[in-house]
Parts: sequence; structure tokens; C-alpha cells
Amino acid sequence: MTGHVLTFTGTALVAVYVLDAEGAELRLAETVSSAGRPYALPARYLLSGRSPVADAFRTGRPLWLSPDELAGYGPGTPETDTAPGTPETGAAPGTAPGVSLGALPLGGDGRGLGCLVVVDEAPDGIDADRRGFLELYAHHVAAGLEAAGPRALAQPGCELPGLTPDRLRVGSFVLVLGTGRMTADPQVLELFGFAPEDFDGRVETLLAAAVPDDVPVLMSVLEPDMLTSGAAHLEFRIRRPNGELRWLGLRSRVETGADGRPRRMLGVVAETSYLRPSADEVSLVQRLSAALAGATTIRDVGRAVVGALCEPLGASRVAVAELQADQLVVGLLVPAEPGAWPEVWRSAWRSEWPEPPSHALPSLTEALRVGQVSIWPEGADLEPGLAGIGPGGLALLPLPADGRTVGVCLIGWERRHAFGPEERSLLTATAGLVGQALVRAHALDAEHELATMLQRSLLPRKVPELPGGVAVTRYLPATMGLEVGGDWYDVIPLTESHVALVIGDVQGHSAAAATIMGQMRTAIRAYAVEGHPPDVAVAHANRLLVGMETDLFATCCYADLDMEEGEAWLVRAGHLHPLLRHPDGSTEVLEIEGGPPLGVVADAEFPMTAAGLSAGTLLALFTDGLVESARLDLEDGMLRVRQALARADPADPGGVADELLGGVSHREDDVALLLLRYDGMRVRPTRAGWTVWRLPDAVMHTRRFTARTLRNWGVKEELDVALLVTSELVTNALVHTQGEVRLSLTLTADRLRIAVNDPSPRTPVKPATVDWEATGGRGLLLVEAVSQSWGSVPLSGGKQVWSEVALSFRREEPPAAGRGTTR
Repeated sequence: MTGHVLTFTGTALVAVYVLDAEGAELRLAETVSSAGRPYALPARYLLSGRSPVADAFRTGRPLWLSPDELAGYGPGTPETDTAPGTPETGAAPGTAPGVSLGALPLGGDGRGLGCLVVVDEAPDGIDADRRGFLELYAHHVAAGLEAAGPRALAQPGCELPGLTPDRLRVGSFVLVLGTGRMTADPQVLELFGFAPEDFDGRVETLLAAAVPDDVPVLMSVLEPDMLTSGAAHLEFRIRRPNGELRWLGLRSRVETGADGRPRRMLGVVAETSYLRPSADEVSLVQRLSAALAGATTIRDVGRAVVGALCEPLGASRVAVAELQADQLVVGLLVPAEPGAWPEVWRSAWRSEWPEPPSHALPSLTEALRVGQVSIWPEGADLEPGLAGIGPGGLALLPLPADGRTVGVCLIGWERRHAFGPEERSLLTATAGLVGQALVRAHALDAEHELATMLQRSLLPRKVPELPGGVAVTRYLPATMGLEVGGDWYDVIPLTESHVALVIGDVQGHSAAAATIMGQMRTAIRAYAVEGHPPDVAVAHANRLLVGMETDLFATCCYADLDMEEGEAWLVRAGHLHPLLRHPDGSTEVLEIEGGPPLGVVADAEFPMTAAGLSAGTLLALFTDGLVESARLDLEDGMLRVRQALARADPADPGGVADELLGGVSHREDDVALLLLRYDGMRVRPTRAGWTVWRLPDAVMHTRRFTARTLRNWGVKEELDVALLVTSELVTNALVHTQGEVRLSLTLTADRLRIAVNDPSPRTPVKPATVDWEATGGRGLLLVEAVSQSWGSVPLSGGKQVWSEVALSFRREEPPAAGRGTTR
């Protein structure tokens, strides 16, 4: 084994120094040297003195010295061992000529364990490739020292355990990233269970030996991103040809070319059986892996980590956060109360979670830069922002993925916690799993948010207020899968007492489905507003979809409801039947004669079905995501919704909608819900109409009819305003259109509506400015000035221009007089 270590390191001597119990000096713990090359090193180095080993330990960075640079240090450097014994203090008669030295600090987490010293006969210094391998090798040696317990190693007379340079099973490799060709030394091949003659130089050959669950993490290191460089560390499992399961540790460094692209990777592989978890820890990792596999959001990742680690490890606090620029964007905290966290976290609290700046936690920043699991015991010298998280011990897990650190997990203990080597291995394995899950969840979150935003942008922004009823809508995107769905709903006011309710679902989940959904919703709304009855509107939309020559089809349910009379006309195109909840609490499926889905048959017919609603009835229209899934058949789903409707309180339609959606968690499909509570109009509108003859005094006759009707209705204070509006609207229709003009008056509880229908589809245009000498153009300005609201809507064969005038009183009962004369 000694020969192997020196062959691997390419040196004449390897030595390990450990820190003594007082922290004043570094003590030589073990030396491995090549036969025939008798070099000697001092037995100890004072940290207060000047030496390569002490300097490297104090700075925490590797120190590489050529023979000339080494000679500048004088006594205490390697010398030829010509006499028995080794100098105790580093005093030596002279330095061995032509010798280069490397001193590599061991340990991290803000506390050093010792130094690895390598000596070689290299007149020009140790070359860059070997430096890279030796730095990676030093990390493995440090892990062995940490597992053994550095305090015990520092005691005089102790011996290093079996994880020392002469017994550590470690090998190196070089991977050319552009070709995937690998050069591996015999020890790497032996660790994987390959004979040198059986290895074909392909990285895939070694990957085939890895446990399948660990392959994604391995691939993220062995196939770094084009802009990634630096070091990576992970532990993984392999299955040797004899069936043996073995834990290996991989440390690697990526080198980039002149163009900034990754060129090759230097790596060191070592057996880490000393860190092999117990059976309980293996099952814990397996449970965490299974939980993370189903995590689709960053919050889910945090919950999985807390569920897997908090109770088994007895931790008091857990934080999972992403790294975004200089901020820690927290995904989950346990406990979630600000008072349980240090001040720097409380001061940065943002609504639900804090977002502390990482520069306020220098120890955390340094640990993330190193990229290794950091463990601080009780009483460690940390800034208050970290020490307060774990007074009894703190573990910091950088979360690696794609060759970079994407987040961090902090685990703190309130009482003193002893960290064993098995626990460190568990935390290291956990970090790799969580890092990959965090990246996946972040991508899923971003894509899902984009899909949801697109879906919602195609749906109505708000539901209009309805006379004689309350409508509420709900939409929930699917939680499984990321493509935008095709569910839609719409509430379309038609006249002052009519409303159209529409719900539909386009086949599939894709951008194409969302596009068809938007077109169908727009088309049906346009046909409805034009005044087409439900069957005609749906038939027109069907022919439109057939003409699009798409493979997608859509289902739809359309209800035209008279809010005054409680009469509904419904059309169904391949969609689910609506549900009714009657005022007595009973429910029923509203059976509607239906036609095929839209987009299937161009000349399909869609018969209408009439239904009557009494005051207090709930009408529910929904898509199949509410009542059907892979785990729920349609009949059971309909029964569940009917039971929820029966026990719901119709006084709160929004609460009813939330209750119906309460049992829908992991959704394989989108869910759209349109719920209407029909109340009936307490004061029914009173109407009167007048056909305007095209005579020279037509406007005068129209004003007389309006005045007579309004006096009969008891409208007095608003009479002059109503006559002015009537004159302007009728005059405008007579002057600018040809054909029949009709006046309609509607008196509701709190307003008077004046509407004029004409055969022209052109919308009246209000002038931006009116010249003083102009003889026209002021009519619409007057209408706008005296009306509560006004507008124009298209009708089949023309348009309607309307104005609403607010009443100075609220009418409780219908007028005693008649409804006026209609001509």
C-alpha cells in the first residue's frame, strides 16, 4: 500500500501533521516515504514560528514551494536523513538539494485539523496536474481525520486509524469532457471492480457500476455546465461485480480552456466505507429520496427535508434556502416564528419568510465558497446570526447541483449535539439529493408559474355583478405536469335581466390547447353578445373550430338564464351535466340533451333543454378535473360533489366553491368551476317599448310617449333628464341610420334604462372636441354628462345604444299604473 500511495501522489514522501490539544503546534502523526530516498521532517512545527507547514495551516491555503523557494525558509525544511532520529524542533543542518514541497491544510468549517506535507525531487517544482490531484487527495485525508476525531489524534502516543496515507484506498483519473474519454489509474479501476485490461476508457463504463439512484447526481458532476468550473464533491454507491455494495467518495476539479469552456476534469476517488451509514441511516436516505421524487415546488423540497431530518436527528431548527445573487431566499423554516431565529433573520423578514443577505453571515459565505458540509460544535466561534440557530451545534449543508451551489440547508440544535462520522456521511448524501431536487423544483416552479399565468390571462379577470343572483368562479391548474390546460369559464351579461354562463374544456394540455381555449371563449362570447340563442351560438363555435383544421376538440356547456323569471335554456356539447342544489338541500344532476364535442362534426345539432330555477337554487357547472382522476371514477366523483353541495351553506357561494375544491389536492388535470346562486329579482323590471316612425315630428311623439310612461311609473325628478337622453339617442338613430328604430324603457329598483335599437352595426363615436361653430356632435357628450353610464352593444342585424339614469328613490313595488303603450 505504501508503494501505491507514493505512486498515486507522485512524490518521495507523504506526511500528516495534526493539531495538538492546546492548539499551539502541529505534531507529526505519520510518514510514508519511498525506499532509497531517506528524507526526514521535523516531529513538530510551532504555529507561532515561520515554516511552510505553519504558514499553510494559518492561511488555510495550499503552499507550493520550488527548491529555491524552499531554501529561503532555512531550518525546519526537509533534509537528508543521515543520522538516527529526527530533529524535534525543526532545527536542521541544511536543506536537501533539489527538493520541492507542498503543504496542504486539512479540514475546513473554520477550524483546521492539520496539514498534509508532500516532498518530491522536482527541480522545477510540483507541476499543476499533480497539485490538483494532491489538493483533492488532501480532502479525503481530512475526512478520515474528522471521522477519527481530531481531539483524540492530538494526544501524545496515539496512532492514526486506518484512514491514513499508507492505508487510504484512493486513485485518480483524468476525464476529457469533450469526448468522454477517461484515463484512470489501477486503484480507481480496482475500487470499481475492473481489471485494467477490461476498461475501455469510457466514462459510461464506470457509471454502469453505480447504483441507479445515484447516477443523476454523478452525471451532474461528470457533465458540468458549459460555464461551470471549480471543485465538486459527492459520495455515491456502486455495485461491484461480486454483488458487494460499496460507498465511494469523488472529488473533482474542472479546468477550462482559453474560450472559457470546460476542457477536462481532474478527479480523485476513494473508498469511504468508514462513513458508510448504518441500516437506519440508509432507510432515512431512501425515505428522503422518495419524498424528493414527488416534490414539485421549493416548499415541497423543504417539507421533505424537515420530515426526513428534523425528528430523526433531534434538530431544533431547520432552514432550506435558495441562493439568488446575494440573498438567501428561504423556502421553509422550522419553526416559522420570527422570534425563534437570530436578529439578522428577523430584521430581514419578508411577509411569510425572511430573505437575509448572505454577506451578513461571513462564516456561511465562506462555507458555501468551499462547497463542503460544515459542522460547528457547541461553543464554536460564529457570528450571532449563525450561532443563534444552533447553540448546541450547527450543520451547514451546501446544496450542489450542476457543478455549482444552488442553495443551503441549515440544521441547528438547541442542546449540545455530538456529531459522529456516520452523521456527517448522512448529511453529505442528503445535500446531494436536496440540491438536485431544489434545481428541479425551481425549474418546475418557473414553468408552472408561466403556464398558470398564461392560463389565467385567457380567463375573465372578474365576474360581473348580476341582477337577481351571485356568480363565483374558481380555477386550479394541474399540480402534475407543467403544460397549460384548456379549461375555461365565462359569465356574459346579455341584457338587463339575461346572463349567459359558459364552461368548457379543450382536449389536452399544451400551448395549442390554450390557444384553442382562448379562441373558443372569444367566439362564444361574441356570438352570445350578438343576440344569438344558445344553440345557434354553440353551433357557430363548432363550425369555427372545425374550420381551424386542428386535431383538438372541445367540450362545452352553455346556459342562458332569465334572472327575472328563473328560466334557463341549456346546451351541452359533450360536456358533463350540471348539478343543482335546491333550496331544501336536495341535489340532482340536471339532465341535458346534448350534442357531440365541438370540432368533431361540422353540421352537428345542439338541442336546447329548458329548466326552471327557484329562488335559493345553486347551479354548478364544472370541468372533469373536479370529479374524475386516475384514482377517482366519475360516479364517485359526482357523488362526492353532490354531498358537498348538500351540506354547503348557500348564503356564501364563495365558501361553497372552496368546499367543492377542498378535496382536490394532487391534480392530474385542471379544474374550472362556475357556481351561480339564483335569488330572483325582488323587484321585477317594468318595461315599455315604442316603434319610432320616420316622420318629421317623430322625436316629439317619442318624447310624449316617454313622458306619459314615466309619469305613470312615478318617475318625476328624473323626467327632464330622461327626455333629453331620449331625444338625443332617437335623433342620432334617425339621422345616421336607415330602417326601423325602436325605443325601450326599463325601470328597475334603482335606475331607469333607456335603449334605442337601430339597424346599423356602426358604433356611435363620441367627438373628441366640438367646434363652437359646429351644428352637431354634442348629443353623445350630453348623454354622457347626464347618464350614470352609457354604451353600445351589437345586436343581430344592428346595435343598441343605451343609457342608465340613477333614480333618486329605490322602488320597492311595481308601479300601480300600466306599462305604457307599445307601437
